[in-house]
Order: sequence, then C-alpha cells, then structure tokens
Amino acid sequence: MALPSETSNVQRTVLITGCSSGIGRATARAFLEEDWTVYATARNPADIQTLGEAGCELATLDVTDGDDVERVVDRVLDEEGAIDCLVNNAGYGQFGPLEDVSTARVHEQFDVNVYGPHRLIRAVLPAMRRERDGTIINVSSVLGRIALPGTGAYAGSKHAIEAMSDALRNEVAEYDVDVVVVEPGPVRTNFADRASREVDGSDGNEQDDAGIDRSGAYEEFYRVFEDTQLIAGDGPGSVEPEVVADAICNAASATQPPARVQPGTLPRIAVLARFLPDPMLDAAYGFLTKVTS
Repeated sequence: MALPSETSNVQRTVLITGCSSGIGRATARAFLEEDWTVYATARNPADIQTLGEAGCELATLDVTDGDDVERVVDRVLDEEGAIDCLVNNAGYGQFGPLEDVSTARVHEQFDVNVYGPHRLIRAVLPAMRRERDGTIINVSSVLGRIALPGTGAYAGSKHAIEAMSDALRNEVAEYDVDVVVVEPGPVRTNFADRASREVDGSDGNEQDDAGIDRSGAYEEFYRVFEDTQLIAGDGPGSVEPEVVADAICNAASATQPPARVQPGTLPRIAVLARFLPDPMLDAAYGFLTKVTS
C-alpha cells in the first residue's frame, strides 16, 4: 500500500462496521487517536452516539442491506474523496450443534458475517483501484482456521472470510490494495452474551421459531457451553478489545501489512492446531469435553 508523502497533509479515512460495542468501538477510538477521519457505523445510531461526541462521523448501516451499503459508501466518498481503509468488523456468533441449527439461522449467520463484508468490499474497491491505494481489513477469528464442536455455522462463516480474503489479496495486489485478516481468540466483549442468546433462541430474532431446535442428542454440548467460557467471553487467554483494535490500526498504517494478524498469545498458538492430523484433533476435542464434565 502506498502511503501519502511526508509533506502531504491529507488526512486518511477509515470506514468501520459494527461499532456499537467491543472491537468495533475500540477500533474507532484507536483510529481517532491516530488522527484518522473515522466513519463509525452501526445498525442503531443511538449505540454509537458517544463515538460521535468523541469525534467520529456516524452512519446508520445494516450490512445485510445492499442499499444501506451503497448509501454509506457514496456518502464517505462524496465527503472525503477516498476511503483509505475498510474494516469489516460487524458480525455475531451462531453457536450450536449443526443438527440443531436451522438452515434459516445458518443463512442469517452468513448474511452478516460473509455476504455483509462482500457487499462492502464490492462497494469500496472501485474507488480504491482508482486511487491505487487502500487497505481492506476483515475481522475473522481463530475459529476461521480451526473449528470446535458446536461452532459449525460461525466457524464456517469465518472460514469463508479467510478464503475470500486470500483470493482477494492476490486479485487486487496489482492495484496496490492490501487485504488483511485479523484473527482474534476470545475477547472480553458482549459477544459471549449474544452467542448464548443465539444458542437458547432468546435473541429476539423474528425467526426464533426456526432457530435452535434441540434434538436431545447434544445435551452435553449445551451443558459445557453454558458452564464454561471456552469459546467466547472471559475465559483463559481472552484479551481486551483494545488489543485487537491496536492490531487493526497497526495493519492499516503499515506499508506492507501481513496477510494475517493474531492479537494475543492464545490465537497465535491455536492456529497451529490446523497442522495436526485430524485424528489427533478429534482426540483433543474428546479430552476437552471430559475435563469440562
């Protein structure tokens, strides 16, 4: 990515999705501290009002709405002339054994976590290619490299983001556009709370009646999920959202950012598990279930 010259006073602009809390909110503040022009977005503008008071430009954005995406991107380009960095952060976790998760819920998971970033990427790339400058940062997860029991829908969406990012990185290299995947492990946010609501079907979604349908075959999973924070939350190895935000901001500012970044020690170790033979991984999952029984 080509950075402005040292004599340039042009302020760089970042568009961030999912800024209502957690990683998105911390990322908006991190870019502000680095004197970027920050467009912070969320579905509910009330959730990001404090970011506006801190100096962010605010926009209402539902990443599942193509018209919303075009409206916001067009606004940023009209007001700033360019989008130097896109941070695809909006997302949530649909957990549960695959048999118990309805196809409607899997579709919703991919609509937010996969199709949403794809909509934003398609919207910003023409301007980035024209400027021959830009960085696209896709917030994935360590579960984008390995999948644990009960994470099939969520991990599947993050695996998709990983693959799309790998393809895109090479497709846009000739235009000096960088693509970075950020792979956090557990982060101390409200992510775990929403994940729990997705599992028990109490998230207020209009399609709850087509959501989690406990077959009775996986009660041990639900017990472990409810009793531990192994997948998300405040469990061992979890980090504050500011750690992830700093990694995102550093990647956006780097002249040659890495293809992947793992904020924290746990995800750097966990991604190595993908090199283990499948029987060994399966045995590890079985052992994990036993020690949490």
